[in-house]
Amino acid sequence: MEDSKKLVPSIWRVVAIAALCACLVLGALFLSKPAATSAPAEETAAQASDESTDETTTEGAAEDAEDPLSLWSDDAPLKKELVAYVEDVTDESSANYIPAEDRIATFDVDGTLINETDPNYFDYTLLVHRVLEDPDYKDKASDFEKSVANKIVDQNENGTKYEELPVEHGQAVASAFEGLTIDEFYDYVHEFAKTDMPSYEGMKRGEAFYQPMVQVVQYLQANDFDVYMVSGTDRLIMRGLFSSELCPLDIPLDHILGSDESLVGSEQEDADGLDYTFSQDEELVLGGEFLMKTLKENKCYIIQREVAKQPVLSFGNSSGDFAMDNYALSNPDHRSAAFQLCCDDMERENGKLEKAEEMRAQCEEFGYVPVSMKDDWSTIYGEGVTYIGAEEELAEAA
Repeated sequence: MEDSKKLVPSIWRVVAIAALCACLVLGALFLSKPAATSAPAEETAAQASDESTDETTTEGAAEDAEDPLSLWSDDAPLKKELVAYVEDVTDESSANYIPAEDRIATFDVDGTLINETDPNYFDYTLLVHRVLEDPDYKDKASDFEKSVANKIVDQNENGTKYEELPVEHGQAVASAFEGLTIDEFYDYVHEFAKTDMPSYEGMKRGEAFYQPMVQVVQYLQANDFDVYMVSGTDRLIMRGLFSSELCPLDIPLDHILGSDESLVGSEQEDADGLDYTFSQDEELVLGGEFLMKTLKENKCYIIQREVAKQPVLSFGNSSGDFAMDNYALSNPDHRSAAFQLCCDDMERENGKLEKAEEMRAQCEEFGYVPVSMKDDWSTIYGEGVTYIGAEEELAEAA
């Protein structure tokens, strides 16, 4: 018992000594730490400015998140109807809920997402450049290619209608680029996309995307819609345009559908595909044969062939898109909608008022939602771009 009593004071002495040692160590560390120095006034101001910038950026991002269609007027029919539609079909408790795998949206390109009348479609102007202007090819161009290119020029300058031009253009594109690899063709399109838009200051051809429509595509993508480009333009030209560094959209190349031309093995020559085996030492090149123009009913065909699902949303700007619109609106399983642009802006764009009024009437007749480029958009191409008009009146594209 006595040994036990002696042991208790000993333990407390050990604890006390240990605590004292710990205090001495901590004190030494504190005294050896360098004293904090005040930051120079310039650094303090810069830090405050950075923090302010960060706050501003955060506020701007928050505003964009709150209104993903900020370039649209609040009373724009598309903005009201599309937002209500998306909120409805993405709500799992809604009777109109659409599973993500069935949220298919199809977009025409020329005149719906990009400028199509300066002075003509992107692919039409590309052919004119290749056949009549390109110093590396114009002397090699065939009489047929020159004839087609000159019809386009005549249409641009005089408004002449050529009913055969859409198909002839496809044939001329196929032959004028025959033998190029796919990457070489993309590179050619990329370079052409860097040329200036004739009627605009501050914009290249590859930058001529309608910024409000870019927002629509991105809004749908953010809500798990699978977005497809369905264009009458050559598929490879469209893929070149959308893979350009100037393109503001992120669209997988397999989601870009368009008119088709043949592809062959680089060593295939005249052999039929059924009689030829592609080797490991060659690559695919453009075959020179035009296959199909993806306009009107052919848009429905190519959507079913390559998407294998009926769209629920469709966006276009001409009667050539009505078949695609109707295909979406006739979806038997899901709520659907279709939207058509009206080219009614004469100050910021190459507008055509008569064409716009005709489109507005057709929207009312067929149940499409009209889009007024003049009234619904706060901008078309963004800051720094000015429409200066053409030296001669631009002809309406066929």
